[in-house]
Order: sequence, then C-alpha cells, then structure tokens
Amino acid sequence: MGSSRGDDKAVPIGTGKVTAVLKKRSVTIAGHRTSISLEDEFWSELVRIAAERQMSLNGLISKIDESRSTNLSSAIRLHVLADVKNPARGKAAEPAC
Repeated sequence: MGSSRGDDKAVPIGTGKVTAVLKKRSVTIAGHRTSISLEDEFWSELVRIAAERQMSLNGLISKIDESRSTNLSSAIRLHVLADVKNPARGKAAEPAC
C-alpha cells in the first residue's frame, strides 16, 4: 500500500464569487508516484468513498486509473460526481470513468 499526501501547491481558479483552489497531491499507482490536481471538495469526497468501500485511497485511485478514458484528475472528479449522484450511495460500485 502506498502513501498519499497533499502538497502546499495551491492554484486559485475561477472569477467572481466562486473560487476553487486546486491542490497538487502525490499518490502511488501500481508502485509509481504521480501527482494529481484536485479541489479540496473532491479530495474529501474521494477519501469518504474509499473509507465507505474499506479501501485504501491509493487502491481506489488505482481502480479509477484502470478504467479511465481521460486524464486522471478528471476521471477522479467524474467518479466522485457519479458516487454523489448515485441514489444507492454507500454500496460498492465499480469506477464510473
């Protein structure tokens, strides 16, 4: 099992009243370190999903990585969105990316 941590590299995006801050986070997928850029809100939901499925965070990210058809950060956002929209939330489901 690898480790994951949030880096202090935050990039504000957006204009107007709604502002999202992207944070680069280091994760390990299949034994290789890589970084992803995610907003705190998506990161928190990803942590929740991994806990509900009793998986490590890197394990969940690896599953998303295996089935993705876009860049990893976008695939994670899509996976989180699908989980949040799922009325049967909390049930283990395959990554939707």
